[in-house]
Amino acid sequence: MLEKIYTIPVNEAFDLCAENKEQGCPFCYIYRKLENDEIDTMLGAAMMEPEIRIKTNELGFCGRHLDIMFEKNNRLGLALILESHLDETRKKCETGGIFNSKTAAISENLAKLQKTCYICDRIENFFSKMTENAVYLYDTEPEFRAKTASQPYFCLGHLSLFLSAGKSHLNKKKVPEFQNAVAGIANRYFDDLRADIKHFCKKFDYRYENEPWGNSKDSVERSIRFISGDRRLKFEKPKKNKNLPGTEKQ
Repeated sequence: MLEKIYTIPVNEAFDLCAENKEQGCPFCYIYRKLENDEIDTMLGAAMMEPEIRIKTNELGFCGRHLDIMFEKNNRLGLALILESHLDETRKKCETGGIFNSKTAAISENLAKLQKTCYICDRIENFFSKMTENAVYLYDTEPEFRAKTASQPYFCLGHLSLFLSAGKSHLNKKKVPEFQNAVAGIANRYFDDLRADIKHFCKKFDYRYENEPWGNSKDSVERSIRFISGDRRLKFEKPKKNKNLPGTEKQ
């Protein structure tokens, strides 16, 4: 396949998830990779770039990304970032940004500070392009269409984005085929997952305690990732739940 630089991350994610079904939604994998790369960059040389520091001082970071940066064990790097961000935020308080009664309501201004994140903005900018690239590959590369059909599933949020991107960027005549193919992948997984979660619930009924678990042991975790996306920091396998009835016998 002839690859262009902006399609490489998409192909890599779709290849990996087709080969290893435990990776799940390829777009979740792309998102996690972007997130990890942006955070590593932020805690590296980027934190000393004046233009980037101005942006981080202005936008700050969401709680999730502050927590992840803290877990990276680079406290000095994070402290330097927070020092200038706190200085800038304090300056706004002093000059009437948030506590000036002549401006907008205090509660509204405080709320705005909680809704911006430099890393979120960067990820969303790149991620939207990745979604469009996936549609481009689907449209132009038969090999990628086959690769798409081999995906384990698309989580519901990314399924919506993928379908929307297809509707926006494909020729109108190609949209129905694309939508049927992509939605069909999700529907098959939907049916399998519903069967697994149903069997999981049955296993808590004493009448079914001797039945095998099948694929249902991690159905709760998989349901959550299917509904809301997979934001795990690491690509680990689901942990065994010692509280499951009969687990110790399996």
